[in-house]
Amino acid sequence: MSYAHSAGTRSGRLLLLLPLQAVSLAGLGLLVTGPLAGRWPLSAEDGVNRALADRREAVATALSDGMSLLAGTESIVALTLVAVLALLLVPRIARWREAAFLAGAVAAQSAVFLLVTLLVGRARPDVPHLDAAPPTSSFPSGHVGASTALFGGLAVLAAGRLRGGRRGLVVGMLLLVPLAVAASRVYRGMHHPSDVVAGLLNGVCTLLVMTYALLRSAPGGSTPAGLPAPRTRPDGAAPDLMPDVTTGKAPQAAAVRAGPRRAVVVRHPHACGDGTAARVRALLHRHGYPGTDQTWTATTAEEPAGALAAHVAEADTALVVVCGGDGTVRACADVLSGSGIPLAIVPCGTGNLLARNLRLPSDPDTALRAALTGTAVGLDVGRIHGDGLAPTRFTVMAGAGFDAAMVRDASARLKQRLGWPAYVLSALRHLGDPRMRLSVRLDGAAPLERRARMVVIGNVGSLQGGLPLLPDARPDSGRLEVVLLDPRGVAGWLAAAGHLLARSGSRAAGQRPGARPDRRAAGGALEYFSAERIELRFARPQPRELDGDAFAAGTRLTAHVEPGALRVCLPGRAPVGPAGATGVTAVTGAAEQTGAPEETQPAARATAPGIRPDGVH
Repeated sequence: MSYAHSAGTRSGRLLLLLPLQAVSLAGLGLLVTGPLAGRWPLSAEDGVNRALADRREAVATALSDGMSLLAGTESIVALTLVAVLALLLVPRIARWREAAFLAGAVAAQSAVFLLVTLLVGRARPDVPHLDAAPPTSSFPSGHVGASTALFGGLAVLAAGRLRGGRRGLVVGMLLLVPLAVAASRVYRGMHHPSDVVAGLLNGVCTLLVMTYALLRSAPGGSTPAGLPAPRTRPDGAAPDLMPDVTTGKAPQAAAVRAGPRRAVVVRHPHACGDGTAARVRALLHRHGYPGTDQTWTATTAEEPAGALAAHVAEADTALVVVCGGDGTVRACADVLSGSGIPLAIVPCGTGNLLARNLRLPSDPDTALRAALTGTAVGLDVGRIHGDGLAPTRFTVMAGAGFDAAMVRDASARLKQRLGWPAYVLSALRHLGDPRMRLSVRLDGAAPLERRARMVVIGNVGSLQGGLPLLPDARPDSGRLEVVLLDPRGVAGWLAAAGHLLARSGSRAAGQRPGARPDRRAAGGALEYFSAERIELRFARPQPRELDGDAFAAGTRLTAHVEPGALRVCLPGRAPVGPAGATGVTAVTGAAEQTGAPEETQPAARATAPGIRPDGVH
């Protein structure tokens, strides 16, 4: 059976989930209008509508009018048509599958909406309506479902095609549209709050089905639009000589230097496509590592660092370049820690949290270029083991409970298409998971008995968007930070989120991270600790994760810090001092010259001898 035929069969089966979605949404509507109608929070919905109607004012009314117009049937149809035509007709961009995905999502959402309104009859809120009330049921909101399918679909496509800061900005703006539409429909008295929630569910579920059914990557890697697919070697490496992506000229081999001069490149074959691999090879060539001085190894499920251990055992390895996400970096760090061989990170994964915390460029090419002209400094790593978990190292965070379940259950395909928002969808499934009982032992002191939804041990502290989960964590502190998250109900989750957002704002304003956070925060929803050695014991087996990779559930985790064990190439213009000099001044000095805030300056305590002529020593 051909790949196309089997893929088409699977897609057809997945589309059968849409009738199930319609039936489920109709069942929810019958519950909302029947047995649950008089129960909280549904019993409070009329009060919400009346309160908003009593507080209407000109500016908010005008804004809500614009959002309702944007999500109206005529607008959605017109915008969908324009987007589909752009995907099909703009030169060198034509994407039939993406066009079918977008049009199909909008159409499928509408079909589900119409079927549900035939089965569920719900009157509009008993407040003055700012729009003409259509004859359809108030449940679910068609405006919200349609805007979620269209703008959410555009966000999915943007997440798959854009890179760097532009991706986050564009995706974030597109995802705000359906939320603004939802608020406007409640404000205008056209829907109850539960109606717009149902509309969001309809749109999101439709997008999930259509993403799985239609947005499937063909076998093999991808190349940027307009560039020919490079020839690859059996080990996954790109060709020996590739033209400079900026000048189009073939790179010139650098002068041969004495001493170790081989670069080992560890490539995650799915995260790092052929186009990125070709540009990595060309950049290394221009910085003194011609094809004969490059050794490429691909990762596998059995060997997450590829054949790195065998390669670094040879005496001529001068540099290791890792092209992948946090899991690949972690596996390579486990091999390299204590070896003195510098590591250059080319962020190609879903989260790239280590790269983000070190303020490395998000673009793979720029990140490698900065690493090859920067300074190698020593950073801490955490070494961890437990029942069923052999001793290994992590560079970002290790955790158990809610966060590990989120990592474990995140869809691989959605991570490939959406990036880190795929974890958000997974997290929603585990908000109601039960709390766990655990004990925390710090530096050999008496155990502390606690209950929590998750526990995280961090070498660095910021999550996506700069959210400071562990605000005092630094990769050169010689300590590991711990946080317990134990929110109670909706109010607890909101308090924890508000506290983290507030700390994020204070750090952005220039607050120094040196002052330790309160032991407890957000009304007890967060509790912080710091130690060189942490021992965790759980009453029942809990899911566990290291740097975004899920591991088998267990009842124990023991972690300790290895100070300055991993040398990482970081951007910096300051020269490297003599052998044995510290790396703190070199890195932070360059940041000070560019006016960077002090808390954004990664630092470390140890560097190795003499910088090479190309900037990496």
